[in-house]
Amino acid sequence: MGGGYGGGMMGGGWGGMGGLGLVGGGMFLWPLLLVGLVLLLVYRTNREEQTSKTDTALAELRERYARGELSDEEFEARRASLTQ
Repeated sequence: MGGGYGGGMMGGGWGGMGGLGLVGGGMFLWPLLLVGLVLLLVYRTNREEQTSKTDTALAELRERYARGELSDEEFEARRASLTQ
């Protein structure tokens, strides 16, 4: 009755998934993993750039405050704006 690979409704050929098995399932899994990895790398890169821009702006703000160009209130308001 059943052939050399098992037989039955779900027992077909490779992996028992009705023909999808490792070959067909991997065809969908690997591209999704690759897209996820690329999106993660892009997110981390953008996050690092944003952090470095904020650090530079805070350093300049502190310098202006130290030189007396900004009052306490101005410094605090601008610092709060940058760190949100």
